[in-house]
Amino acid sequence: MSPNTPASALTIAGSDSGGGAGIQADLKAFAAHRVHGLSAIAALTAQNTRGVTAVHVPPIAFLHAQIAACFDDFDVHAVKLGMLANAEVIHCVADALEKHRPPHIVLDPVMIATSGARLLEDSALEALRTRLLPLATLVTPNTPEAELLVGRRILDGDDAEHAAAMLLDLGAGAVLLKGGHLQEGNRVIDRFFDGVSSETFIHARLPVDAHGTGCTLASAIAAQLCNGLSLANACEAAIDYVARGLQQGYAPGRSTVLVLDHFGAASHA
Repeated sequence: MSPNTPASALTIAGSDSGGGAGIQADLKAFAAHRVHGLSAIAALTAQNTRGVTAVHVPPIAFLHAQIAACFDDFDVHAVKLGMLANAEVIHCVADALEKHRPPHIVLDPVMIATSGARLLEDSALEALRTRLLPLATLVTPNTPEAELLVGRRILDGDDAEHAAAMLLDLGAGAVLLKGGHLQEGNRVIDRFFDGVSSETFIHARLPVDAHGTGCTLASAIAAQLCNGLSLANACEAAIDYVARGLQQGYAPGRSTVLVLDHFGAASHA
């Protein structure tokens, strides 16, 4: 690897045929941060800005082959995990990560699409808790996802803090609990906890319906870790990146749902 070669980050997630979320959003975010993007496709979705109409999970042997090919040839500095549809997929991914031990693992526990479509089978929830959370450098759930993971409602900031503590007890290295679904006035509060310190990142709530923000946030964090930022600083920088992308977002389909403008977000970095 030459001195000018960028660090590599691997996304193991689902493909979004509409281009606004999943693998496609991850690779755009990696490129915007000057990180070489690798991908292993764990699920294929028939998806657009209106919703998910079909999901296909490739054979486990093929997913294993994709992951092995990436680790065989590249120095993978960070792995971002997204949509992993069932327990068999989760166990395959966990086995690979336990074997290769990348420096950073950012787990976005994708369970429910913005449209409301369920993207994680019920039987996979326990596998996610027991196999992936203990491997994660950082887990980035939104409120509904955190509620499923910890088995309790999150109605306010105090509930969010308790849920984050429970996620740390389950083995996560750190938690970024996203606040977009929590009603706290005209602002969004994202809460970071690592068991030693805590931070809050606050942005104005934008009057938009957006697609792919969670995928982009997790992949931007992974990219910032590749670029040498600390975990808390990587979270802050990635949240700022998503905020800029939303402010300049556009609606590529026939609905009013926006996707992030990665080029506009990156131009201010």
